[in-house]
Amino acid sequence: MSQPPEESLRSALVATGLARGLDLPEGEVADVLYTALLQHVGCTAFAHETAALLGGDDRAVNAAGAKTNFADPTDMLRTFLPELTSGADAFRRLRLITAAMVRGSKIGQGVSRANCEVAAAMAERLALGAGVQSSLLQLFEWWNGEGAPRGLGGDDMALPTRITHVASLAVLFHQVGGVDAALQAVRRRASGCLDPAIVEAFARIGPDLLTEAAEADAAAAVMAAEPNPVQIVPHRRLAGVARAFGEMVDLKCPHLHGHSTAVAELAQAAGERLRLDEAATGELRLAGLLHDIGRVGVASGVWDKPAALSAGEREQVALHAYHSERILARSPTLAPVAELAGAHHERCDGSGYHRGTRAGTALPMPARVLAAADVYAAMTHDRPHRAALSADAASGQLAMETREHRLDHEAVGAVLAAAGQGPGRLRRDWPAGLTDRQVEVLRLLAGGSSNRQIARQLVVSPRTAEHHVADIYTKIGVTSRAAAAMFAMRHDLLT
Repeated sequence: MSQPPEESLRSALVATGLARGLDLPEGEVADVLYTALLQHVGCTAFAHETAALLGGDDRAVNAAGAKTNFADPTDMLRTFLPELTSGADAFRRLRLITAAMVRGSKIGQGVSRANCEVAAAMAERLALGAGVQSSLLQLFEWWNGEGAPRGLGGDDMALPTRITHVASLAVLFHQVGGVDAALQAVRRRASGCLDPAIVEAFARIGPDLLTEAAEADAAAAVMAAEPNPVQIVPHRRLAGVARAFGEMVDLKCPHLHGHSTAVAELAQAAGERLRLDEAATGELRLAGLLHDIGRVGVASGVWDKPAALSAGEREQVALHAYHSERILARSPTLAPVAELAGAHHERCDGSGYHRGTRAGTALPMPARVLAAADVYAAMTHDRPHRAALSADAASGQLAMETREHRLDHEAVGAVLAAAGQGPGRLRRDWPAGLTDRQVEVLRLLAGGSSNRQIARQLVVSPRTAEHHVADIYTKIGVTSRAAAAMFAMRHDLLT
C-alpha cells in the first residue's frame, strides 16, 4: 500500500495495545493483531486496474488515499488530488485530476471488493480463524455505514476492524507529524470512518502506544505482543504459506498470474535432475515461490508497459530483486533463502542485477537454476510487449543465453529437461463444480478480459459470457476478478 517500512508492524503494536487497553479477551486481541498485520495483504488485488485508470502508478494512488478522509467529500480536493498530482507537470496533473473525478467511484468500489476478498482468502490460507477473515472482509467499511463493499456500520462492523482503522491511521500520521498530527487525524474522522468510542480511548492511551511503537524493534515487539497460543507454521506447511504470498504478488498484473508457482516447480524439478540434495531443492522451491515478492514495490504501470522502459523504469525493475532479498532476510525462517531469491536475475557474465554477480562461488548452482527457471517461465507466457513463445522457441532462446555465457549450460539443460517431462495435467473433475467451459472463462477472466472480450474470444454472446462469469462467481464464492484469479492460481487452473 506504499506505506513506510514497518508500518503494518507498528500498526499491529498500537492496535494490540489499544485492544488490551479496552480489556478485550486475549482471543480477540489476537484477532486484532492479525487483522492489523494483514490489513494491506490484498493490496495487489486491484493494482492493475488502479494503475490503468489513474496514471500507471498504483503506489501513488494508495499513498494519496491513505491520507484522505473520504467520508468528507471536500478532502478529495484538499488532500487526495494534491497528493496524487504532487510533482506532476501541468498536463499530467490535468489528466490525473480528470481521471480521478470521472473514475474515482469505480476505483473505490473495485478496490474495496477486491482487496477485502483477497485479504480474507489469504487469512484462510494462513489458517487464521473466522474472526480475522471477517474483519479483513470489512476493511473498507466505515462507522457511519457509508463504506464498502456491504455498507456495514456501527456495531455491525467487526471490532478488530474498527480498532485497526484507528491504529493504522494514527501510525501513518504519527510518522508524518508526530503525536499531535495523529490525534488530529483520528478525531477528524470520529463518527465518520472511525468508531468514536475507540477514538476516545485512543486519545487517552494512544500517545504512549505510538511512542513505544516508534522506538521499538517492530518485528521483535510484535512477536512479543502476540497472545498465547502463538501461531506457529510447521515446516511441512511453509511451502504452502509461501505459495499463498507468491500468488498474492502475482495478482499485481494479469500476465504474471501463476508465474511464481511455475518458477518454483521448474526450479525444484531441475534441482532434482542435477542431484542437488533434498535441503537444496527445498530451498529452490521456497525461493521460487517468493523470488518476486519485491514486485509489489514497483508501479504496476511499469510491469504492464508494452513499450520499451525508460532508464528510470529499468532502475525500478532492477530494484525488485533487492527488495525481495531484503524482505525475506527480515524473517529468521526465510533468511536462508533470501540471497538465493534475490539472485534470480543475476547472470554468469555479470550483466544481471541487482548485484551484477559473476559465475563462481558467488553464484552457486541453485542460483543459476533459479535464474534459468525464471527466464523459461517468463518466455513461455504472454508479456505486455510480446506473446508467449513456444516451448521450442524458448529452448532456443535459452540455448543462445548459454552460448553467450549469461546462463549456465548445466542449469539450462536441467530446466529444459524438467519443462519437458511427462504429459500435461489430466483432470476429470474441476473444483467447485466448474464445467470445462467455465474453466475456459475463468482463465480469461483472471487474465483481465472483460465480459465483452470473453464473448469475442469464445464466440458467444456478451449475455452468455456474463452468465458464465456470474455462475463462476457464485460457485467459487467471490465477487471480484482478483479473488477469482487467486482461486484459479490456488487450484492450478491457469495451465
